[in-house]
Amino acid sequence: MHNTRTTRQDWLVLLFMMILVPLAGEPKMHPFSGDFASFRVSFGSPVFLLFLIWLSNFPRLFTGAVAGTAVMLFRTGLDVFYGDDILLAFIEHIPNFFYYFVYSLFFALPQLSRKSIYEQALGIAFWAIIAEVFASVGELAAMNAIAYQQSETFTLGMLGRLVLIAILRCFFILSFFFLFQLYNTEMRLTRKTKEKDRLTMLIAGLYEEVFELKCSLQSGEDVTHDCYNVYTQLKGRARSPEEEALANEVLRIAGQCHDIKKNQQRIYAGLQELTQNRRVDDYLPPDKIVKLLIHTQKKYARSLGKEIFFTAKVPAGLPLLHSFMLLSILNNLVANAVEAIPSRGTITLTIVGGTGDGRLKITLENTGSFIPPRRLEQVFSPGYTTKFDSTGKASSGVGLTYVKHQTETLGGTIELTSDGKDTVTCYLDLPCQKLHKPTKPKENPPHEYNAD
Repeated sequence: MHNTRTTRQDWLVLLFMMILVPLAGEPKMHPFSGDFASFRVSFGSPVFLLFLIWLSNFPRLFTGAVAGTAVMLFRTGLDVFYGDDILLAFIEHIPNFFYYFVYSLFFALPQLSRKSIYEQALGIAFWAIIAEVFASVGELAAMNAIAYQQSETFTLGMLGRLVLIAILRCFFILSFFFLFQLYNTEMRLTRKTKEKDRLTMLIAGLYEEVFELKCSLQSGEDVTHDCYNVYTQLKGRARSPEEEALANEVLRIAGQCHDIKKNQQRIYAGLQELTQNRRVDDYLPPDKIVKLLIHTQKKYARSLGKEIFFTAKVPAGLPLLHSFMLLSILNNLVANAVEAIPSRGTITLTIVGGTGDGRLKITLENTGSFIPPRRLEQVFSPGYTTKFDSTGKASSGVGLTYVKHQTETLGGTIELTSDGKDTVTCYLDLPCQKLHKPTKPKENPPHEYNAD
């Protein structure tokens, strides 16, 4: 039963089979002499096996009949092109049709149709050998019947030769097919890994967006409150219709600010639920987190046209940490270092601890830029920035403010130092309680009751 509907691509592949299988049958050898000298061994059947496995949406008998007809007509056309009589050439190549039809007949049996063809490689290999042997015998029988010859008999030696040829051809094409499938599987896994890494960085960025949105909510609340205060003052002092209209206009603006704040609150609630909904797979070893971070920042540095060398010193065996929360902090720090380096420099990230004392100590050092000592205390201030885009527009200056807020929320500390010449170093000290993967509580053993 073939419940899957055929697509346009399936029909194109079938057309491709009708062209390729006859062509693959032309490089040939003749293993027998005598009356069976016209029997050929070629690459037609291995290529047909490949298409038989590929075209699973078609009934296999239909695929065999199409391939057999295509080969029969192609070889008849070649003989006619070289001057043979069309009727004699057609009769001579009728056995070619039986070969492909009998071959597909074995793969159309119910016990093969019920299973996935990719899950039974050895079974298919064995079945293909049997199918090719019987298909060859069927072709030889058709040739003998058409020629009305009884002098040439089918011997065990001929059967052994057919079996050996079938084994060699079958395993050749199946090896090629399954290597191709393995390559496709590896490519799919690579794409899934890249997509997972992209989503991880995207979710990590949401932590900063939630913080910015929270600040925006507070600003919206303040603006709404201030507008309402102005409205009450104007309303109390209004002595003319114009002043009354002005007071009402301020009240309208306050209402609009309130509506904007309500919309932001709904967005904030959704993002907060997303970032706080931690699952088991949200936790990764620190070395994998750092590897993903550096991979992303290398691409960012290249996009800015900067030559930056990254180094990571993270010991193996550290406990699992919450990937999104840690990435949201480190990504801001490393991105700031990348942006601060004018053209060339190094960035070194070191992580130690996380086990005995329950503290995670992170050191991020970059060369190629510096911070004047008088500005070290200002870099964490909201809105402070020294970065401008190509149009001269200043950055939001919220990145390091978010890092400091998130670090202190976790109960940690952050310190920034610079030699004032060519080096900037950031020290992070974080407690691991909120970063570690939570352990399942041990179940209490059942109480024992003694019956007296």
